Amino acid sequence: MAILSNVKKFLDQQRVSYEVTSHPEGSTFPQIAALLQRSGKPFAKVVLVKTEEGFVMCVLPAYELIDIGRLEKVLGKKGTVRIATEEEFKSLFPDCEIGAMPPFGNLYHIPVYLDRRLAEYDDLYFAGGRHTETVSLGMEVYRRLISPKIAEFGRVIRPKAA
Repeated sequence: MAILSNVKKFLDQQRVSYEVTSHPEGSTFPQIAALLQRSGKPFAKVVLVKTEEGFVMCVLPAYELIDIGRLEKVLGKKGTVRIATEEEFKSLFPDCEIGAMPPFGNLYHIPVYLDRRLAEYDDLYFAGGRHTETVSLGMEVYRRLISPKIAEFGRVIRPKAA
């Protein structure tokens, strides 16, 4: 198991149950869901946003986008929130592949916000620091370990009309 060592260490120290599933690099969420025999809805993605005070980790369903207007209201930062660039945040996660950061902002001293729709699921599936691994963890356990602020800041991606 090649799960990111600091995530594995943290989960093992907390003595919680989790699973790691390996898959080919470039797998899509629907492909990973089929491999795990799960619906794609509880898959989480991590989006880093930047405010005047620093970075915020947003954890939302993989099929949603950040609604900056909603997030500004949640954070109380009208007009000062934007999606962080990879160049800006890659040094914060030196042990992770870009785009595969785990939703454990606490390990990187970054506040975590969890989208309300994702928080409704029993389980959470997320990248463990590598594009070839998905970690599953009970949502209740995740919420207890991370204590994320829960709010609604995502919006469903609508298919483009033909």
